[in-house]
Amino acid sequence: MTSVNVEEADVEDLESFNARARAWAVENLPVAVDNVQARADAEDHVKQVAKARRTQRLIFDGGFAGLRYPKEYGGQGLTREHQLAWREVTSDRDIGCLSHLKVTHGIMGPTLLDFGTEEQKQRHIPAMLRGDELWVQFLSEPNAGSDLASLLTRAQREGDVYILNGSKIWSTFAHVSDYALVLSRTNLDVPKHSGLSMLILPIRSKGVTLRTIQLATGSAEFCEEFFDDVFIPVSDIVGQENDGWSVVMRLFFHERNMVGGNSLNDQDAAGVGESAVSTEEQLLALARSVGNSKDSHTRQLIGEALVLDRLADYTIQRVNALMKSGAMPGPGASIVKLMRSLSKYRFKEIALEVGGAHVVLSGPDDEVGGHGHRWLVARIGTIAGGSSEMQRNAISERVLGLPRDHSPDTQLPFRDVLAQRQR
Repeated sequence: MTSVNVEEADVEDLESFNARARAWAVENLPVAVDNVQARADAEDHVKQVAKARRTQRLIFDGGFAGLRYPKEYGGQGLTREHQLAWREVTSDRDIGCLSHLKVTHGIMGPTLLDFGTEEQKQRHIPAMLRGDELWVQFLSEPNAGSDLASLLTRAQREGDVYILNGSKIWSTFAHVSDYALVLSRTNLDVPKHSGLSMLILPIRSKGVTLRTIQLATGSAEFCEEFFDDVFIPVSDIVGQENDGWSVVMRLFFHERNMVGGNSLNDQDAAGVGESAVSTEEQLLALARSVGNSKDSHTRQLIGEALVLDRLADYTIQRVNALMKSGAMPGPGASIVKLMRSLSKYRFKEIALEVGGAHVVLSGPDDEVGGHGHRWLVARIGTIAGGSSEMQRNAISERVLGLPRDHSPDTQLPFRDVLAQRQR
């Protein structure tokens, strides 16, 4: 599994690192003017990703990419403390576009470090850290979301290749990415969790059709994909054949850690449409803009948001510390994901209530109307990466040890499950 432990003798002291990083950031990264990213269509995403790649390459060449990644794969081999120092140093710099890279560096890279072959890691990890490769996860399907193990996408092995057929959906920024980890079924004659494999897929491969999905906000960062006889070399399997469930569980662990700010992703960047400004400052500015900053109910709402923000931070710090010490199992990352997603959603509800009609009637690029736009996409955070209901199940079953819900098809060969569904 991914190790971020390093020998103290090989680690630059924090004071020296902080001074070096600050001097480099001042010289190479412009000061941020506005970290709020307005509504973007697919063409804007292309431009944003191109900028992200250039910025990431600049950071890589400066010796600050992959701070907690192993040196042998292009990283710096440093500690969590160095990562936090870098985030602080660059907090006022214009690197908001790097949010497009957070899945690659915070989820996909660590998963490849855990399960990839040496050849796969040498080939892809340095390219990820340079910004040359953006990765995405192809997991959910139209009929396999919460029950991911029921997926139907097939990867049939023929000699030295797998032939991929099926479809995936809700893949964020797939249209501007280069590679995907695609979870597919490689064995129909075992129970559904046991017949899955994780494969590396170049997204521009012959036989892959990709379409963006237009959202109510006008944005189109989600995609759906269709696979028609896509050939994938057997050497591009991640982990063992038919053991893809182990890989995807680890991927989810990294995803939930990323939401809590404890991943290998160097930038704790706000997502598209979010702000680097604190919750309190955003709501106070909004209240002043609409003229109700003296209203007692508004002040209560801002107080609630501030308390939730603090509670989320403290909860995440506590859970991360417990997992690091071994006092809490890995699925405890679901607590991090649940707490952060719910607090962010509630914050956007509060902003809508504080701003009232002004938020709804103003345009998405307006300082006030931007809150209305962000509310439209707020529910994504409670669904993406596993819904809040799924997180509660994981916490109850895998952290608290409560009995699992009964599922009649977990022990049946998946071929029989399909036959039952077709009756």
